[in-house]
Amino acid sequence: MAGRERDRRGSLALAPSSSGRRTPEHDRWAWSPGWSRPLSDRGSSRGSSSSSSFRSLFRSIGVWFTSLSSSTTTTSSSRNKRRSKEAAVDVIKKPPLPAPTGKPSGRGLYLYGGSGYRNGSGRQQQPLRPSFQSSVFSLEEILRATSNFSPALKVGQGGFGSVYRGVLPDGTPVAVKRAKHRMQNPHVDAEFRSEIRIMARIEHQSLVRFFGYLECGDERIVVVEFVPNGTLRDHLDRCNGRFLDFGTRLDIAIDVAHAVTYLHMYSDHPIIHRDIKSSNILLTDSLRAKVADFGFARLGAGLGSGDSGGGAAGSSPAHVTTQVKGTAGYLDPEYLKTCQLTDRSDVYSFGVLLVELASARRPIEPKRDMRERLTARWAMARLIAGAAGDVLDPHLARTRAAERALESLLELAFRCMGPVRQDRPAMSECCRALWAIRKTYRDMLAADMQEGSQLSDSGRSAGGSGDLRRV
Repeated sequence: MAGRERDRRGSLALAPSSSGRRTPEHDRWAWSPGWSRPLSDRGSSRGSSSSSSFRSLFRSIGVWFTSLSSSTTTTSSSRNKRRSKEAAVDVIKKPPLPAPTGKPSGRGLYLYGGSGYRNGSGRQQQPLRPSFQSSVFSLEEILRATSNFSPALKVGQGGFGSVYRGVLPDGTPVAVKRAKHRMQNPHVDAEFRSEIRIMARIEHQSLVRFFGYLECGDERIVVVEFVPNGTLRDHLDRCNGRFLDFGTRLDIAIDVAHAVTYLHMYSDHPIIHRDIKSSNILLTDSLRAKVADFGFARLGAGLGSGDSGGGAAGSSPAHVTTQVKGTAGYLDPEYLKTCQLTDRSDVYSFGVLLVELASARRPIEPKRDMRERLTARWAMARLIAGAAGDVLDPHLARTRAAERALESLLELAFRCMGPVRQDRPAMSECCRALWAIRKTYRDMLAADMQEGSQLSDSGRSAGGSGDLRRV
């Protein structure tokens, strides 16, 4: 019985091979990994040496370490791939830097309200509170553009501060307005903020172009387009070489009317300039006018019912209640009394400017006779008395066309300077009236020239016939 049991176990442990001899059971499973094989063979040969058992053990341990290291390498490579992917995502999330251009530029466009971006020179700029598109300059760029605020480049002085001529790295000429320090002008911050906030919203051919600003410590600087031919006041005072004839003055009035109409009706939000005057109107080389200086400008309350109709009786433009600001002689008297600012306050100042263009006098002439010190009041009195010709600039030629245009111009100014804002026309109506005045002036001027040429031709023909009779 015991012998049969041994034979059965032996037959299970050994299997026949193709050569007719029996092989161990584990040799039949050649596909199994080495570490899964038994540590010692349980064959019929019990006399296998202990050294072969140790060799089998060490071989199994070595195979196990090899498989472990390969799995570790695979895990680390997968981790590296994940990290590279995460880094790529981080790079995508970061705002891209502006690509370098061929020409160095001192300006970089920003849209404030988010995180800080870098300008063209790579310096980090902190965002300001107002949310508008503008250009930010560094102090080094301003000093380089103005040669450290050289006195030789100073071109003007005003209530806001000094104005210098500068050149940007790309060769663009600019006007650099450097504000007074706070001790000299405590309202400098409010005017500075107002100017850059308004100028960043507007763009028109008859408005000075805005390039950017700088706010660093006590420095408040506004960089705008440089207009080389001085102010309208300089030309009316004959400080510049070119004299303004009557036709050119009409063109200037139309340019200013277009600019103010754009501010009132066609900008993103109605804007009231509050300081329309001859020293804030710059002239180009071709004597085209550009309105400047938005330090007193204010956002309006929206278009009133009178803006589209042209100042009909009973219409009341929307107003904002604010502190009175402006220049003496140009200030709307109703705004001065009630502190209610409307677009018709700019219309009043424009009426004073029309009188200034016609007479070349300043709004207030303290050295003149008492009746003539307030130029607008004196001009209206002469118009009512039927002596409008007395208002004309004595340096202008008194032609029939000029006298006719002068009367129409003073009548428009009289309407603009109405004591009640409801009686004043909108700036769009002033534009249409000025177009009509200029057309009439040009037609009459052309007719006078044609008549003069005909008279000269007839005189020459008469002279020629007399010479023939004498012969």
